[in-house]
Amino acid sequence: MNPVTSVLQPVASFGRGFAYVFRAPRFLLKHPGLLRFVAIPFAINLVVFSLAVYFGIDLFTHLLGQYLPQGDAWYLAVLYYLAWVVAGLLTTVVVFFGFTVVGNLLASPFNELLSERIEILVKGTGEASPFSLSGFVAESGRAMLTELKKQLFFIVGMILLLLMNLLPGFGPLAYAVLAPLFTLFFLVIEYLSFVLMRKQVGFGQQRRYVFGRPLLMAGFGCAVFCLLAIPLLQFFCIPLAVSGATLLWCDFPHTEKD
Repeated sequence: MNPVTSVLQPVASFGRGFAYVFRAPRFLLKHPGLLRFVAIPFAINLVVFSLAVYFGIDLFTHLLGQYLPQGDAWYLAVLYYLAWVVAGLLTTVVVFFGFTVVGNLLASPFNELLSERIEILVKGTGEASPFSLSGFVAESGRAMLTELKKQLFFIVGMILLLLMNLLPGFGPLAYAVLAPLFTLFFLVIEYLSFVLMRKQVGFGQQRRYVFGRPLLMAGFGCAVFCLLAIPLLQFFCIPLAVSGATLLWCDFPHTEKD
């Protein structure tokens, strides 16, 4: 193989995976009927996290007023603004992980429907089941239970990695390498599972499917991570990631070899 080609192919594969998330907005706008599956969970998550941030800021302001010394000294002003900077950084971290857990849990029933409708539109086969409230409630319970299991997997994995970080010597280095990789793996599984589980693909097969296309999946996971890390864009991340994952699967469907 040409040396240039051997370098460009992995880059192209990573770039293609990264692009799927950003293909999603154009696809959704092209099919406005899908937007109802985006609008409802978006509104729910916006309300939940707006209230959480509001009450968090109110609590932090109260704590500052109660425990931070009062006065006109310059160092007290520096301490005050430094405390708000730290609070902002902590809020970003909490919202990142909180949105990954709570946001996906609340949106999971709608994500199932969104993924199914996208696959039908792309493949041009099959027909969407007619909507029924009883069916939606039953599917919602199953989807939320499945989502809860995925979130517990993520939380337990992060706890184990944090414990590894406490080990002297190699612990912090291992954590610095494994924590981002585990997060990317989880983000890929999180959003691909909406289509893969509908195809009755078990977790072991999902893992093989992901690891069989490492650079493509790494690109997709990095794109999702970037959206989650940018304030406000986090609220658009879930439907875009679900849509992008479904589009990716339609181009690279699961096979018996996976």
